[in-house]
Amino acid sequence: MIKTLGGRKLGVTGSHRRAMLRNMATSLFLHEKVETTIAKAKELRPFAEKLITHAVRGRHHVVRRDIRDKTVYRKLFEVLAPRYSKRAGGYTRILRMAPRAGDNAERGVIALVS
Repeated sequence: MIKTLGGRKLGVTGSHRRAMLRNMATSLFLHEKVETTIAKAKELRPFAEKLITHAVRGRHHVVRRDIRDKTVYRKLFEVLAPRYSKRAGGYTRILRMAPRAGDNAERGVIALVS
């Protein structure tokens, strides 16, 4: 019996999905909040939180695999990791917004907890 394993497909291929999550995580760390659909925000949350956890533990090679922008990489280790070093998880928050006008999709903001 096949169970639903993994996350949402989001209507794209696996390589596109991985690239999209990497780009969204980069934007999240750079701007500290991203406006997107709820489904994408729910998929981004564990991805981004694992990257922050790796940064807090000093695992540069694991973070560098997914974060390619040097300024964001530096910010993650110099600003965000010290900020969340005493926190035991729960680095992001998803806030719901009004639906999108064009297709009525659920929108939300995923933001880093301060």
